[in-house]
Amino acid sequence: MTATLITNIGELVTNDSEIGDGSRLGILRDAAIVLDGNRVAWVGRATDAPATDTRVDVEGRAVVPGFVDSHTHLVFAGERSAEFAARMAGEPYTGGGIMTTVAATRAASTDELRENTRRLLAEATASGTTTVEIKSGYGLTIADERRLLEVASEFTDETTFLGAHVVPAEYANDRAAYVDLVCGEMLVACAPLARWIDVFCDTGAFDEAETRRVLAAGIAAGLLPRLHGNQLEHGPGVRLAVEFGAASVDHCTYLSSVDIDSLAASTTVATLLPGADFSTRAPYADARRLLDAGVTIALATDCNPGSSYTTSMPLMIALAVREMRLTPAEALFAATTGGAAALRRDDISRLAPGMRADLVVLDAPSYVHLAYRPGAPAVSQTWRGGAKHAL
Repeated sequence: MTATLITNIGELVTNDSEIGDGSRLGILRDAAIVLDGNRVAWVGRATDAPATDTRVDVEGRAVVPGFVDSHTHLVFAGERSAEFAARMAGEPYTGGGIMTTVAATRAASTDELRENTRRLLAEATASGTTTVEIKSGYGLTIADERRLLEVASEFTDETTFLGAHVVPAEYANDRAAYVDLVCGEMLVACAPLARWIDVFCDTGAFDEAETRRVLAAGIAAGLLPRLHGNQLEHGPGVRLAVEFGAASVDHCTYLSSVDIDSLAASTTVATLLPGADFSTRAPYADARRLLDAGVTIALATDCNPGSSYTTSMPLMIALAVREMRLTPAEALFAATTGGAAALRRDDISRLAPGMRADLVVLDAPSYVHLAYRPGAPAVSQTWRGGAKHAL
């Protein structure tokens, strides 16, 4: 292995309170970090850095852990700009446009799906994402759901079976038959390619009884649970996520005090998706109330062609600070360590010896610029698994 010293770091965010200034972000100034293979080997002051084979001078820039995007729908075909324009003209978001993407995805070749996913992941890497979760959910047949997971598996180990995204048109008059399919033959075909099972539990999607069936079947097949919940209205999503021990419940736009208390008493992460709130003109999730109650929160892009067509985690951080009333430090932590918790990963999101060498060199002197300069090019370099990626 070849050790690499990244030095002359003006501000290093380690997310380790035992390093640097003792804060939760563990900030170390005038710092350096040594990468050996795909792991962090050493962190400290630049003046104390050991000799290495390779040296990279970042000229006083800030370095932060790589962003963890724990909720995406990257494998799809087509686009829905007309739907977006209609929403901006006043039409409400109902989730009904999902079937537009299903039709386009079913018609696309596997190579087309692969290349679109590759393009979106290149965008994400250029904006600092080093770990990404990818869901199925735009096929809704046995063959297409498996095909989407096959493509997703080429790019990440964090793959999610979302056959219970919506009920497809061909089952509109027999919902029970579709739930049977998801819990039966479709699950058998897809489980070997997935780590997670997910359900869109909300109005117009799947109700409490249907969600219970799908989650229970997925868990019995060896998948770990996560959930879309409480995006469009108050509902059972959070309660079910906590009951099933889900790693995360995502959206959390409409929450009761009971929902918040149950999340605070659980290990379930509230994954907030400000890009979806922005793109649908929905209320933003009350991140401040969640944090103050002791709930672990994550930020993710929800990248999809209908309700959040962005791969930018820096944009999520800026929206969370401006619209969700998080501090820049809280937003960065949610976009890194919060996302790792939502994926139940303890090997990423900290820059400390032994951790995976995923880091981002910002084109700025401080992490605060992620929110301070929204829309500006934020990233100078992205390193994933100890390797620098071309941007």
